[in-house]
Amino acid sequence: MNAISKAQEKAEPIEIEQARAGSPASPQPAPSKPKKKKGLRLALMLIVPLALAIGGGWWWITGGRYQETDDAYLQQPKVAIASQIAGRIVESNVADNMRVEAGAVLFQVDQQPYRIAFAQAEAALEGARLQVEQLRAAYSQAKAQERDAESEVAYLETQLNRQQDLSSKGVASQSSLDEARRNLQKAKESLSSARQAVASALAALGGNPDIETDKHPTVLSALAARDKAAYELEQTTVKAPADGVIAQASNFRNGQFVSAGTPLFTLVETQSIWVEANFKETQLTHMKPGQKAEIVFDTYPDRPVEATVEDISAGTGAEFSLLPPQNATGNWVKVTQRIPVRLKLQADGVDLPLRTGMSATVTVDTEVANGIPGFGTAHATE
Repeated sequence: MNAISKAQEKAEPIEIEQARAGSPASPQPAPSKPKKKKGLRLALMLIVPLALAIGGGWWWITGGRYQETDDAYLQQPKVAIASQIAGRIVESNVADNMRVEAGAVLFQVDQQPYRIAFAQAEAALEGARLQVEQLRAAYSQAKAQERDAESEVAYLETQLNRQQDLSSKGVASQSSLDEARRNLQKAKESLSSARQAVASALAALGGNPDIETDKHPTVLSALAARDKAAYELEQTTVKAPADGVIAQASNFRNGQFVSAGTPLFTLVETQSIWVEANFKETQLTHMKPGQKAEIVFDTYPDRPVEATVEDISAGTGAEFSLLPPQNATGNWVKVTQRIPVRLKLQADGVDLPLRTGMSATVTVDTEVANGIPGFGTAHATE
């Protein structure tokens, strides 16, 4: 009995464990789920690479049409405002970041010295005109003296002929004949001097005795001096050459003495705006002026602006640098160059509060895709 009870005690834990597991003690066939998972895994291993290959091929064939770069910046003309004359500032109407319109008075230089210079030039002009009239009178006087000298020569020639006739008849003395010859010689010398005076007076009138007073070289010189004085007087008032925004004017004050040609502050013009995008040389294969583009400024990422390719630079940026690179060296390494492309913004983009130097991302539609190798490129259709 003890042996039988011990065997039952050993069998009871096995039955309890089988009851807890919820499975009969006898072996069952394996489920079919692992076989389905294995088939799905094999299908994925075949389909995913095939899909990637098809997608990559399609991307290559249809790609290359849109060329993009983030090396792009907004550009606006910057004019250095300077005075063309020297003087002291008596009126200033500028301040940093102030908007001005074309023709607005920016500042004014003291006009008094230039008013005096203009008055002096006016007086010199009137003096030159008076001098021309005096030259014309001197010419008339020289002509009158020339006519008198010609009459005197003609009279003395008659007297000499008469004395020669009388001397041949023995009536006149030799001394009278010699005196007549001497008087004629002196008259001829006076006539020569009178003619030289006429030529000199005529040269003083520019070779034309009937020349207009304001056409005379002396008067023309005085007129030029008067116009220069008037121009300098006008330049005492400096006006804005275009609509724009004043910059770098924090140190500009009334009472400041300025020199001619010295930059005082900067005017950033707002009417002319463009974007300069530096594309890699490998991106310019099919790019040309007139193509459409899209510009997204970093300041306004949700407001793309339409643009048009205006022109492409004649050379790379390195070619126009202060020190162009010298590639004829032993340690030369080829580097992809960038070429500036100028893009003109459409009217919608001008409404944004843009500032010169803003960064942007530019995408140009070249209308040409890569295509299938060996079959040329694929042109986009409208």
